[in-house]
Amino acid sequence: MSYNYQSKHMNVHQAGFTLIELMISLVLGLIVSAAVIQVYLINVKTSSIQASGSELQDASVFGLQQLEKSIRLANLGNPTTRIDGTTRNGGIVLTGLNIGVPDTPTPYSHTGYLTRRAGDTAVGTNGWTGISNTNTDSDQLTIQYTNITGAPMTDCEGATAAVNDIVIERYFVRLATSNTSTTAIKDLVLACDAGRVNKDGGIDKSMPTTDSRTFGQAGQEFIVNVDQFKVLLGAQYTMGANAGQLIYLPSSAYSLITTPDKAAITAVKIGLIVHGSTPIIGSAEQSEFALLGQSPADNKLKTDSSSKKKVRSTYETTTLLRNARVVNINTSL
Repeated sequence: MSYNYQSKHMNVHQAGFTLIELMISLVLGLIVSAAVIQVYLINVKTSSIQASGSELQDASVFGLQQLEKSIRLANLGNPTTRIDGTTRNGGIVLTGLNIGVPDTPTPYSHTGYLTRRAGDTAVGTNGWTGISNTNTDSDQLTIQYTNITGAPMTDCEGATAAVNDIVIERYFVRLATSNTSTTAIKDLVLACDAGRVNKDGGIDKSMPTTDSRTFGQAGQEFIVNVDQFKVLLGAQYTMGANAGQLIYLPSSAYSLITTPDKAAITAVKIGLIVHGSTPIIGSAEQSEFALLGQSPADNKLKTDSSSKKKVRSTYETTTLLRNARVVNINTSL
């Protein structure tokens, strides 16, 4: 019997990839992978921008609207419609005189609770410090009003203001309660601290220190993710050659006006730099912001590159004080 070696050990021919075909396949695979990754990154960036945009919308639409609403109450119930640094119960609190504390024998000492500007002195527990995430200090705005609506009202901390209560509110930037940052840029919020003023003058200290109506506390978080808060006072001259002229000044500059025809405050201009909490992948870093006429270099973010990748926006609003009126007398005629 013959042994068929060839049939027993028949060669099986297998076709494979050549080196050129393998290289082409790898290139095509990399191109497809790169396209998929690019689409993914675009989707993630779009989602992040939408999330940050929603956060900024909350800050601008809801936060600023509530802030404007509160500012419009300034000087409500005060029979004196002219507002300056000496007006008793004046809607913009610049000095102790505005809350009924005379300069003699001792001026009001808690200057950290008044309307403040960078460079001003500040004394008082939980008072204004000027903290910000830029190279310029934040401001503080303090207002007051009397509830003459005939029904209870709610102050900015959510506490009830009874009829005829004199309410004082200050808006300032502080560290967020949940702040855990150890870098140069902190988690900051615009807070509101509300209190009551005695009808005989001065802050009402009869309430327990735990009561939100006790002035001088850390206040309620009002707008989150705030980097900067600036305030300008709209002052209108009532006498002399400048009668009728309206100018906007920081509180420190307004307080330096000593002429007999000192302008009366009739408006408040607010500026904010706010950021979203969601970092944006691949976004360009913006580090300088123009705000209320200041040059962008005056509001340059502090050095923390990780926080610069968050979406930031500036907001400005002007509120006319409906409870402040002036009569212009042009004595130059």
